Amino acid sequence: MSVSKRDEVFLQEMGIAPLWRLRRQPQDDAAQDGEQAAQTQQAEVALGDAVAADTEAQAPAAPPAPAAPPAAPVLARPPGFIPPPPRDPAWGEVPMTSAPPPAAWAPSPPPAPVEEDTGPSPEEIARMDWDELRTAIASCRRCGGCKGGEGGRKPVYGAGARQARWFAAAGATSSADEKAGQPLSGEAGKLLDNMLAAVDLSRQDSVYVTSLVKCRPASANGGDRAPTFEEAAACRPFLERELALTGASTVLTLGQIAANGLLGKPLQEPLAGARGAVHALGDADLVATLHPGELLRRGADKALAWADLCRARAAHARRSR
Repeated sequence: MSVSKRDEVFLQEMGIAPLWRLRRQPQDDAAQDGEQAAQTQQAEVALGDAVAADTEAQAPAAPPAPAAPPAAPVLARPPGFIPPPPRDPAWGEVPMTSAPPPAAWAPSPPPAPVEEDTGPSPEEIARMDWDELRTAIASCRRCGGCKGGEGGRKPVYGAGARQARWFAAAGATSSADEKAGQPLSGEAGKLLDNMLAAVDLSRQDSVYVTSLVKCRPASANGGDRAPTFEEAAACRPFLERELALTGASTVLTLGQIAANGLLGKPLQEPLAGARGAVHALGDADLVATLHPGELLRRGADKALAWADLCRARAAHARRSR
C-alpha cells in the first residue's frame, strides 16, 4: 500500500500516523505530486469557465438607449387671441406659457366707480315747490361746504313773503345768520329792514330775503370768508327757483358777491361795475347796491344805497304800469 505525501500530512494532522511506511524513491513522489497539481489546475480552470458562463447567462440585458422625444408642435394663435395680462411684480416671477395664467394669478378688476350723489339736477330743482325746495337744500351735496368738508354746516333758508314784489339777495350766509337761522340777521338785518321801510316795503308782506350761498363759507380758523365761484354756481339753481316761486319782478342784490354771482361776472370784480344800472335777470329787473354790513362800516355810503333803492323802486313802478 502506497501512501502519498499529502495523505501522510493529512493523517498526521488528524492524529493518525501510519504504523509503517513503504520506502520509495524521491523521484516517484515528485512525479506523483506534479501529476496531481496539473489535475488540480485543470479542474480549477474548468470550474472558473463554468462559473463565468453561468454569470454571463444570468446577467440582465442592457436597456436600449431611449428614443429622442418628438419636437413640440408650434401652436398657431387663433384670430382674436388676447395675450394674458402683464404680471404684477408683487407676485414674484412665474413662468408664463401660451395658456392664460390661473385665476389666482390674474389681477383683481378695479372696483366700479361709485357715482357721487350730488342731489337733484338744476332741471329737477326748477320744478320743485317750496317744501321740495327746502328738502333739496337740506340734503344738498353740490359743494364742499355741505359735504362735511368744512364742518358739515347747516344751510340757512330764505325767509320773508312767499308772494313778493321785491327779492333781496345777499352773497353768502354769515356766522350771525347761521346762529340766528335766517338770512340778513343782526345789526345788518335791522339796517336792511330800515332801508326797505324807506320805500314802503317789508319782509313780512312784500320782500323775500335770501342768500346766494346757503351754507356759510368758513376759513381754516372757522371765521367767515368769501365763497368760491364753484360754491356760488352750486347754489344758484336754488336761488333761481326761490325767485320763480315768489313771482317777484325786482331783484335787489346786496354786495359784490351777490351782484357778480347773478350777473355771471367774476366774484372779485368791484361792485362799481354793476351799480348805477338796471340789469335783466330772467323776467325780473336787477339793481345792485351795497351790503348793509358795509354800510355799517362806511356810513357815508348810505347815500349811494339810497340812490340804488330809488332806482329799483322806479324800475318796479314802470313794470307795474
